[in-house]
Amino acid sequence: MNARRSFFVLTALAFGFAFLYLPILSMVVFSFNASKLVTVWDAANSPTLKWYRALLDNEEILGAAWISLKVGVINACGAVILGTLAGFGLARFRRFRGRFTLSAMTTAPLVMPEVITGLSLLLLFVALEQAIGWPAGRGVTTMTIAHMTFSMAYVTVVVQSRLSSFDISLEEAAMDLGAPPVKVFFVITLPIIFPAILAGWLLAFTLSWDDLVISSFTSGPASSTLPMVVFSKVRLGVSPEINVLATLTITVVTTMIVGASLWMARLEKAASGAPET
Repeated sequence: MNARRSFFVLTALAFGFAFLYLPILSMVVFSFNASKLVTVWDAANSPTLKWYRALLDNEEILGAAWISLKVGVINACGAVILGTLAGFGLARFRRFRGRFTLSAMTTAPLVMPEVITGLSLLLLFVALEQAIGWPAGRGVTTMTIAHMTFSMAYVTVVVQSRLSSFDISLEEAAMDLGAPPVKVFFVITLPIIFPAILAGWLLAFTLSWDDLVISSFTSGPASSTLPMVVFSKVRLGVSPEINVLATLTITVVTTMIVGASLWMARLEKAASGAPET
């Protein structure tokens, strides 16, 4: 019985991973295809790097990638600051006036459809421009604010979950020894919850990099992000450059995830006093 169950679990696991990763693997392979047809392999001239060179000469995609990177980094940093403060307040202060409102406002973007969020933010920016003259049109600034609006909700949930299992006696011991609350936060609390903050930063950056709907509502004529450019090109047919772009994105994201995982594992070993291997 156990053998059958193990075989079923392994088979289901294999099919699940194949369903998820075989399309990605095929896309990576076809990024080296010499043919313009992304579904036909040119065995005579493949593999080739000509589509990688063509992507480096594509100013539209490179410009959109730079905008996405800039918006993603600024959004992730701002979302981490706001989300950490909100998560800390919700986790540590159980009863205060407006707690229910704050909790509802920070979790609403998690369940709100992106179309509604994007449309409401567009109407807000238009109303602000008519009332006070800011922001002057839509662009990188409005996109960054919009991305920060929904990204900080995810950071809040991650940080609040980490603080809910935090041993508060460590802070109490430090304050009993004379440390002020600000020093306790930066010396004890912040290093312990730093892996959660880092995970929130990566999550916020990924959400911003991948967003299409909200960016379409809040962007301007000269501020198209990478997903917007890719979506406009895919509607006319997938080009080999899209496979190259996806391959490079997967490589960068995988490197960041592996690096962050190794770094957090190293921090946990150092905190636990285990010898490094």
